[in-house]
Amino acid sequence: MKQRTVLDGPEVRRALTRIAHEVLEANKGPQGLVLLGIPTRGVPLAARLAQAIARIEPQVDETALAGSLDITMHRDDLRKGPLRSVSPTSIPGGSVDGRTVVLVDDVLFSGRTIRAALDALSAIGRPAAVRLAVLVDRGHRRLPIRADHVGKNLPSALDERVGVRLQEIDGEDSVTITAAGGAS
Repeated sequence: MKQRTVLDGPEVRRALTRIAHEVLEANKGPQGLVLLGIPTRGVPLAARLAQAIARIEPQVDETALAGSLDITMHRDDLRKGPLRSVSPTSIPGGSVDGRTVVLVDDVLFSGRTIRAALDALSAIGRPAAVRLAVLVDRGHRRLPIRADHVGKNLPSALDERVGVRLQEIDGEDSVTITAAGGAS
């Protein structure tokens, strides 16, 4: 098994702080902003981004900034693989209409998850703008989707596996890449 760590805990925290600054700069402040994490690991990442934004802009209530967006029924791979459980969708303030939505996920790969997120988002409202923040962009897009905010660009081979571990789910923060034939 050939696995290497590309981001450790402090590097993950620094990347999220940088993304929080970028989000605020692109939005010209926190007004009208909502962060929607894509389950599973996008949800705690969105909460952490909300915390970072609240540290930068003390008047912001982090709990009124971050939510989650379930994309299960919008995926194009439902017929393949095991059944997926539906996660809750939670929209701070109750609506995305007229707001700037930042979709948050752990890894951007083919773009199919984000396409499903865009479909799910359009089913619940009409945001003024939609942006994308990811911890890792590993390339190999199959759809014309790109991230607006990236923690780490990680060129990888198609047969490599990028693993994101987060304290809230896995007990530690790290990003690893496992070579072909390796296990994570």
